[in-house]
Amino acid sequence: MARRALLFKGPDGTGNALMPIRELAGIKTLRIIAMFVTALLLWAVPHAQAAPNHMRASLIAEGPAQPGGTVTLALLMQPEAGWHGYWSNPGDAGYGLTLDWALPNGASTGAMQFPVPQTLVIQGLMNHVYEHDYAVLVPLKLPADATPGTLLPISVKAQWLVCTNEICVPERAELQGTVTVGSGAGDKRFEGWRATMPAPLDRPGTFAVTGQTLRLALPFPASAPLDAPHLFLKTERIIDYAAAQRFFRNGDTLVVEVPMAKSPAPAEKIEGVLAMGKDAGGIAFASARGAVPEGGDEVGGEGTFTAATLAFALFGAFLGGLILNVMPCVFPILSLKALALARGNSHNARSEGLAYTAGVVLACLLLGGVMLALRAGGEQVGWAFQLQEPGVVAVLLLLAVAITANFAGLYELPGLSVERGAGHSGAFGTGLLAAFVATPCTGPFMAAAMGAALVLPTWAALGVFAALGVGLALPFLLIGFVPALRRLLPKPGKWMERFRRIMAIPMALTAAGLLWLASRLGGEVFAAVLLALAIVLVIALWRVGQVQRGGRSTLRWMAPAAAVMIALAAIGAPRLASTEVVPEEDMLGSVPFDEKVLADARANYMPIFLYFTADWCLSCKVNEKAAIETSTVDAAFRLRGVMVMKGDWTRRDPKITRFLASHGAAGVPLYLWYPNGGGEPRQLPQVLTKDMLVELVGE
Repeated sequence: MARRALLFKGPDGTGNALMPIRELAGIKTLRIIAMFVTALLLWAVPHAQAAPNHMRASLIAEGPAQPGGTVTLALLMQPEAGWHGYWSNPGDAGYGLTLDWALPNGASTGAMQFPVPQTLVIQGLMNHVYEHDYAVLVPLKLPADATPGTLLPISVKAQWLVCTNEICVPERAELQGTVTVGSGAGDKRFEGWRATMPAPLDRPGTFAVTGQTLRLALPFPASAPLDAPHLFLKTERIIDYAAAQRFFRNGDTLVVEVPMAKSPAPAEKIEGVLAMGKDAGGIAFASARGAVPEGGDEVGGEGTFTAATLAFALFGAFLGGLILNVMPCVFPILSLKALALARGNSHNARSEGLAYTAGVVLACLLLGGVMLALRAGGEQVGWAFQLQEPGVVAVLLLLAVAITANFAGLYELPGLSVERGAGHSGAFGTGLLAAFVATPCTGPFMAAAMGAALVLPTWAALGVFAALGVGLALPFLLIGFVPALRRLLPKPGKWMERFRRIMAIPMALTAAGLLWLASRLGGEVFAAVLLALAIVLVIALWRVGQVQRGGRSTLRWMAPAAAVMIALAAIGAPRLASTEVVPEEDMLGSVPFDEKVLADARANYMPIFLYFTADWCLSCKVNEKAAIETSTVDAAFRLRGVMVMKGDWTRRDPKITRFLASHGAAGVPLYLWYPNGGGEPRQLPQVLTKDMLVELVGE
């Protein structure tokens, strides 16, 4: 898997102090390392040659003030595009603003006042940042003996950390200013800056710790709107910043539940800011230990959901699972099992239908559960994550080869026999197999459902994965329970064996596709080793078929032999996989996905077509060949100067995973159109046509 690096650049801009840090998603020690390195670099700043700052800082006084009075100062921070600064508590990584004032005798400053911050998750680490211009306000009290009409000089040595998603640079500036003693008009910009500050609550809140969860109660009117809240704690080392937060309304009290940090610091008072959603501002609060009410209605926020969201996700997953039945790797298995059911009695048909459904649903639950567990541990993974692992692709390839050999008549696998099934165990195993090989793509309806599952509570998300399994198993289940459907199937005969041989063709194509995927994922050597293993497997299965036709049992030694082959494929072969990414050229001359390049193009108001794909995604490849990579679309895009950006998710890429999740998708494909002249992106359907893409250019 490709590694990213978080780089701390030296103040001279030369890169002499570059410090690579491997991916440490979810590991809180990164913050300690980052702060230590930053402190060393900040100490070295005065001794290094100055370099242009990526954050422009200005010191501004609101206006004149009387002797002994108070005036507000503003440190206006203006980051370059693509860079961000930090709140007073930076989160899992980063470094806040520090000030060293030089003031006239008798003058003093108060605490810094920060605007409501934003969240930014990088490599599973939660950062509290500002990705736009912002002002930090500081009250200044003038000396009581100041002479009216004079100018009081003030200066401050400011130090801060400014970052992109890839590098962080410690910066400093010595800012100068004056304050007039007397009266006069104030700077009107301060009205706007004050509006960005959180409004203080007039009453304190309470907090309690239940198990590993911090529960916080804040006075909050039941009639006040609350769209997408987020809790920022000014008190450090209390909560897990990146964990999902839950919000409940209990009358005029808002209850917040957040998982605690692994080693929380003791606290008798907790302060922070409740952000109330996009452009809705926030409130500043202080809370002490006390009673926190139970119950309440859950409201929007991270990890929360509505009944409509859950219903949409369940229905989308069900339809997506139903569509998976026509995939070339699933349809042959389903059709042969259906023919086998048609030969059995009504009782066996129903019980085998239930066993098959149980296998499918269990496989979907296992895959979904593993994905949720990995994400909870800080891994940036999405649906079909297993196909980004060379070992899993190797096992799938051998499975496809084994099924192809079975369909071709080289040997008989009881669970896929047309003449007879293997009872409940065979149907259950076939269900597991069908679900496992059907998950590479997120077709129509399914991607949005899987994306919704990422923001649902665990129990609801598992319900979505179960609905996917029910949709996938429904045709076989109906055949088992509806005799009329079984009677519609052709009567048994010799044609069934010929049909079985024909079904070997799509399974062989599936195996060939997996071999090509192996070459893309792990390189030519990896693919060659898998091809050799596949040939050995075919020879071995041909020998098994000879033994079976001789009337002898093969069960005693087939299981150990299969275990050896799986171990070689899953553990041995991936050691030969290359980590080098080989870019694939396309007709449209697309550029690789890069959030900074995307931001720059949007800043220049360029039309952009951004699409995310993977070599293992069948629906992605169909769209590319039928609609995207066509001469018609290429000509239209070139005529209008459309930038085409491609996110290849064949290998695991945390950047792409995060971007997909931010647009409500757990997998590929995802198609976005950024119109000419700016504006929010438009998410396109998952089934594209040439005319649809050409029409976008003309809008």
